Amino acid sequence: MKKQPTILLSALLAASALAPAPEALAQQALPAPLQGAPASDVPVAVQNLRWMMLDGRVNSLMFRSMDTLFTTRSVPRSGAVWHLPKTEKAMDFTYSFAGKTYKAEEFLERSYTNALLVMKDGRIVSEIYRNASDERTRFMAWSMTKSITSVLVGAALAEGRIRSLDDPIERYLPELKDGGYAGVTIRQILQMRSGVDYEERYDFDKPGTAARNHIAALVKNVARFADAARTIGRVHKPGEVFQYKTIDTAVLGWLIERVSGTTVAAYTAQHLWEPLGAEADGFYIMDGPPGVGREFSGAGFNATLRDFARFGQMMLDGGVANGRRVVSEDWVKLSTAPAGAEDGKRGGYGFQWWTMPGGPAYSAIGLQGQYVFVDPSTRTVVVKLSYFPPEDQTVSEETAAFLAAASQWTPR
Repeated sequence: MKKQPTILLSALLAASALAPAPEALAQQALPAPLQGAPASDVPVAVQNLRWMMLDGRVNSLMFRSMDTLFTTRSVPRSGAVWHLPKTEKAMDFTYSFAGKTYKAEEFLERSYTNALLVMKDGRIVSEIYRNASDERTRFMAWSMTKSITSVLVGAALAEGRIRSLDDPIERYLPELKDGGYAGVTIRQILQMRSGVDYEERYDFDKPGTAARNHIAALVKNVARFADAARTIGRVHKPGEVFQYKTIDTAVLGWLIERVSGTTVAAYTAQHLWEPLGAEADGFYIMDGPPGVGREFSGAGFNATLRDFARFGQMMLDGGVANGRRVVSEDWVKLSTAPAGAEDGKRGGYGFQWWTMPGGPAYSAIGLQGQYVFVDPSTRTVVVKLSYFPPEDQTVSEETAAFLAAASQWTPR
């Protein structure tokens, strides 16, 4: 366990000074939504940095410095590293977006890229690091973590720790028997069809349930993120309506903790990171200090570019990493198939994986431009780690166009 660090602020302050903040604040003054009860032991300066970590002026650095902002729990690598062969090729293809054609190299700056890796049939053909990152840099996955949690649920099911996906969640977490999760099955939670009343909206000026939970758990560390599930209400009948919400994945992380009798990080190390042949330790950010906090299993995992690529290649290879079974082939197929009708533009959703329109490609996708894209039809894996500005929604559409073109690219 890594203890709460002392933060070196100079680089971040210099970056944030390039443009005036909407509300000028000294480092020792909290913005209005962070003021008031309950009191937090997190230093004011650190709360401010956590508050601004999504800001487009500093997120390129923030998204690869999470171990300086949070208490963390390590996911150590162990054993032989899965060697990824490499034959570097120029990205000599184009892609089309909004009626214009662009060279692949133009995409890097246009789409706020920190790092990009393209694999074809298990071989790295392009590996690019930008903005002072390198092969040792550990990047924040944000909601790509949800796809990792899905694999952990598959492992727990295979071990018999979970009897059935159609068991109600309170069979394993009786703490949820009196709220909106009562009677909701593990399958419905995996599909983001729990029906609970938790709108994934982060309007911090007028915070709703999700924003208040983010503030309490991740900024101030005065609550556990998953504990909001104890008293949450219900807005839809379970299983009927897809509604993306991180609280569902936080409940799945709590489930893993309960059925394994260990931490989410320890279970990740044993059932994913070691058999994957990872080359570097990963880590989760925590929603509280040592002995109190839990791993942020919905969006808090960090790893290197190549290790995210290994994760994607394992899925492409049907749950096998370098000849070693990580999760069953049936789980890979089940979790990456859309649970309901796909949207023609956005695609669909399986078990914590996004499916691409028309298939068979699918992707782990994280906040502000994190991708592990897998296309079985062309044996392609693309990892893109980004720093999208939060206000620009068109970049994700351009990224989808690039990923489709990269999948069809034949390096020569």
